[in-house]
Formats: sequence, C-alpha cells, structure tokens
Amino acid sequence: MESTRFYTAARAVVSPVLRAVLRADVRGAQHVPPVGPVVIASNHLSFFDSIVLPAVAPRRITFLAKAEYFTGKGLVGAWNRAFFTAAGTIPVDRDETKAASASLEVALEVLAAGGAFGIYPEGTRSRDGRLYRARTGIGHLVLSSGAPVVPVALWGTDRIQPVGSRFVRPAKVGVEFGPPLRLADRYADLPPGRARREIADEVTAAIAAMSGQELAGVYNERPAH
Repeated sequence: MESTRFYTAARAVVSPVLRAVLRADVRGAQHVPPVGPVVIASNHLSFFDSIVLPAVAPRRITFLAKAEYFTGKGLVGAWNRAFFTAAGTIPVDRDETKAASASLEVALEVLAAGGAFGIYPEGTRSRDGRLYRARTGIGHLVLSSGAPVVPVALWGTDRIQPVGSRFVRPAKVGVEFGPPLRLADRYADLPPGRARREIADEVTAAIAAMSGQELAGVYNERPAH
C-alpha cells in the first residue's frame, strides 16, 4: 500500500514535468487494457525509455532494471533510485548465472497478480537505431500467463543522451501503443520452442510497423565492458 501511494505521488509530479520538458507525443494509450495482466513490449533505444514509458502510460507498468540503477552515488544516483523505486521497478543483477530465469519468474508473478509487465524483447538497447531480433522470453511469458501483448514504439529517446555523450539534452520524444495482440491461444498447439520463436517474431513485426526501424535480423549483444 505504501509503495502504491509513493508511486501515485511520484507520478503526479514526474509525469507532467516529463511531458512538458520532453514534449512527449503519446498515441494509442486507449489500447492498454485498464485492468488485468498485460505484457507491454517496447523497442529499446535509450536508458531514458524506462523513465519516459512509465511516466506516460495510462497504468502502472512494472519493469526490471539492472541493479546498478539502485546503487549509484551522488544526486544522479539518488534520483535514479527514487524514480525507479517509485515506478515499481524491480532490480535484477544481469550478471548472475540464473538472472534470465529469475527475471521470467518475477514477470510471471506480476502478471499472475493482474499487473502490467514491461519488457524490451531485444534484451538490450539498440546502439545503431535498428530493431534487433526479439529474445524468446516474451514467448514464454505469453504462453505461461495467457496475457495479451501491447506492442510499443518509442522514438526520440536516443536523442536525449546520444551514444557516447555524457550530457543530457531536451528532445521531442514519442510513444505509440499498438492494439493488443492475443497470441497465447493461437500458438498453443505448436511445439513450445517454435511457439516462443513465432510469438517473439510477431511482436517484433508489430513494433517495427509502428517505429519504422530497419530490422537487424540478428540478436543484439551487450557491449563488452
């Protein structure tokens, strides 16, 4: 209950500010079911995607975020920690051997409770603007939960802090929510591996149709440290 009040208060402050500063162009918000489990699947261009999307969505979305966002120091670290906590973001150690399966378990818990779970099917942000092949984890979520998928296209968030830049700058951003995709029943009779792959590909195609991004056709790998 306390976290819900914190989220509501933070959203009331943060969302209008973001809309004013970033001039967010939000389309199709009516496609997000107001209640019940739903997977929100978006392209991923920037760290700021996880700030912009929760701020403009018509309902609370739970995301997973790397644990480092919760452990930073100074004013920036404090801001990140407060924002992601208020948004209901759950920290996850991406370097743990079993991080992927643990993340899916958390996601299924959110969906089983009737929540909206946000996921970037590409796995990590695109550094060249192309839309990369979706990992099959989203197919697992759909088949295990039966939840519909709302595809989302973000644009402009990569201009807030371009790759290689240390500075943040105002930029016009856009968010488009597409019609829900009800995929679980349609793919239920296929072998699980094939069903997960085809669901992932269909979600990618829906995102690409809205974002206009070039399809990379390969998986996106995290850059080496």
